[in-house]
Parts: sequence; C-alpha cells; structure tokens
Amino acid sequence: MKIAAITIDGYAALAPMAGVADRAVREIARAHGACYTVGEMTSAKGICQHSKKSEELLRPDDARPYAVQLFGEDPDSMREAARYAASLGPDIIDLNFGCPAPKITGGGAGSALLRDLQRAGAVARSAVAGAGGIPVTAKIRRGYDAGEDVAVEAALRLEAEGISAITVHGRTRAQMYAPPVDLGCIARVKAAVSVPVIGNGDIFTADDAARMFEETGVDLVMIGRGALGNPWLFSEINARMRGEPLPPRPSLQERLAVMRREIALLLDDKGERVGFREARKHVAWYMTGLRGAASLRRLCGEISGWEQIDEICRQAAAANPSDPLTE
Repeated sequence: MKIAAITIDGYAALAPMAGVADRAVREIARAHGACYTVGEMTSAKGICQHSKKSEELLRPDDARPYAVQLFGEDPDSMREAARYAASLGPDIIDLNFGCPAPKITGGGAGSALLRDLQRAGAVARSAVAGAGGIPVTAKIRRGYDAGEDVAVEAALRLEAEGISAITVHGRTRAQMYAPPVDLGCIARVKAAVSVPVIGNGDIFTADDAARMFEETGVDLVMIGRGALGNPWLFSEINARMRGEPLPPRPSLQERLAVMRREIALLLDDKGERVGFREARKHVAWYMTGLRGAASLRRLCGEISGWEQIDEICRQAAAANPSDPLTE
C-alpha cells in the first residue's frame, strides 16, 4: 500500500505509545518486521516553545519509512510544529486525535478534539499547510463519550482537509482500553473514505490481525501493547497475511537475547542513568508469559545496572526449564 507517495511494505506498523515506543522499541520492531514505526507523540506547543524534550522526540530514526506524531488543539501552533517537524525529514507526520489521557484531553487536545470536529479540521488543515508536501496522517477513536460514534464524520472531515491516511482505534475515549474493540466502527470508516485506513486495538496475535483485516477491510494494522516484549508479532502477522507458515516462536534464550539488545539500544540512546531506570519496564514486558512472571517483574523495580538484569535472566531460566514460550 501507499500513504501518498510513500510505499509501505508489510502489514503491521508500530503505534506511537507515549513513554513506551522509544527508539529502542522502534528499532527492535523494525528488525522483526514492522513496516513502519511512529515516534512518541510530541506537543505542538512544546515545539513552538523550543522545548528540548519535544525537539528530541522528533529526531528521526534511521530506518525508513518513519513517522513522527504531533498533538495539540491550536491550529497556529500545529502549523509551526509541522513546519519544524518537516525540516527534520520524516517520511510522514501523524496527528493525534485519539489520546484518552486526561492530561492531554484536559487541554483540549487528543481525543477531546472529537468533540469539536470543526477545530479538528482546522488543526489538520494547518498541519498539512505546515508540512510542505510531507504526507500528514491522523489517528482517531470512535468518539469521546461512551456511547457515541463520530469516527466516520471525523474521518471524512480530515480527508477533506488533506489527511493522507487515517488510523482508527475502535473505542471511545471514555472506554479507554477496556471493552473489546468495535470492528464495525473501523469497517464503516474504511467504507466511507478513499484514503488508506489503518486498524488499531486488541491485536495480540496474528489471528487477531487476520480477523481485523477480514472484518474491516483495512489496508494495514497498527500494533500497540501487543508488541511490547513481543516484537515477533510483526513477522507472524506478515507471514499469516502472505499465506506462509508462521515462524517458530522464539525460545526463552532467544527472547532474553532480544531483550538485552533492546536494553543496549536504550542505553546508547539515553545514557546509563536514565536508560537503566527505563529498562525496568522493558525487562518487565519480556517476562510476560513466563512461569514466575509476577516475582520476576517485581525484581525489575530494582534494576540499576546489568548485574540486576543478569540475575533476572538467571531466575527466569531457572523457573522455566521447559521453556513455556515454545510449548
């Protein structure tokens, strides 16, 4: 498929999870078959105020194609932020109209814009103008309040403002991540617009992805929580959609080796002081599904260097001699 003139080779992209989808996670995802990745969401106002943190979040990855994501409710700030982001050379600029976090919606951004589609359209129009020809995409939810469904109306408005692709999370802001994702909502958006539609939500296995493709007709799926500690999901989805046998699940030792590679990338990017602190959550993701996972995750809170990570790996191996990951 293509997003504007950008060729996307594959079936599953990595979602832009704030505080989670850092450079290390993105590089590991690409190495395991993600067709593109999206950087952590970045404040448009922060860019306009020359926030070093915001500017750092927009630094492009080496792997292509690569997207950055902006959030904000002010059209003027969004135009300037998109112009700055475009100057760094990403392949795609994504707009966040779906974040449910109160600290984002409280300021009128994220999924709060689904309550004011006129403003959402103005924000999108400004971003497209500022991007200077770089494709601008958008990520939305079904709506804001629990019972509403404004996804089709939002998608049509965004398409009219020049948005090149739309990612749909089939839940409202009020629902957060609790009920099953509404595939019907995603299917209705796909039927309504002519730009590519990307499905998001509840994809933890290749079967989940296949079901979303089949029931919604989306062009691509976007993986969030399901990829944490499980980057092999991307290659499994690619194989499933190509009609190929699924690759064998990684052994425990393979899983721990990839985890250690992810931590090494994290340290290279953020330094040891910040990197080892953030490594606690990375290691915890890779413990999911193991025997003794609860106690192993508790040990993650003590990580301050490689010594603690080595000990967690030893305990994981001792508790899992028969390797439950491949059973």
